[in-house]
Amino acid sequence: MPRRHQRYQERPFRLDGAVVWTLDVPPGPERPARSVLPDGCMDLIWTAGRLVVAGPDTHAFEVDARNRGSCAAIRFGPGTAPVLLGVPAHELRDHRVDLTELWSRTTVAALTDQLARSADPAAALEEFALARSADTGPPDPFTAAVADGLRRGRSVASTAAEVGLGARQLHRRSLAAFGYGPKTQGESSKLPSAGGRL
Repeated sequence: MPRRHQRYQERPFRLDGAVVWTLDVPPGPERPARSVLPDGCMDLIWTAGRLVVAGPDTHAFEVDARNRGSCAAIRFGPGTAPVLLGVPAHELRDHRVDLTELWSRTTVAALTDQLARSADPAAALEEFALARSADTGPPDPFTAAVADGLRRGRSVASTAAEVGLGARQLHRRSLAAFGYGPKTQGESSKLPSAGGRL
């Protein structure tokens, strides 16, 4: 019997800077652990019948090589997930948390039931995120301006001046939006895509 290989796919999402990704890891021998590099993003992941939020990382995250099965997820662009999730990014920094730790069990149970019944969990997760974004509204324009300036290599001082904030205010607002200060956000935005954040 031929050995099946793990398959990772991603496609653009209708929310700015976000992608929908899927990962299928077939049964079989344990594979080498993978490292997910910090990328300044947060993910909402459907895996093993539950929803998990991957917060922004400050160091490489080692994926458990024993993980098997399929998952579907949305990787939100830098600074956009906190609005949708209703929690500052720095509270989730370097953590993977069950969505029930952030939202009511009733809300999460309804969503997980919907995803479990769906023939295409990635599409169902996408529809949910679109509906949620319509309720929460767009992220603060500040977030996009800061992320863009830092991604283009602007200094923290010039980025702060561009958005009309002092360095301390920029740092505080960056913690809430990105999970870390503007210098770290700028560095992480230049790293390769996470390619799955289990």
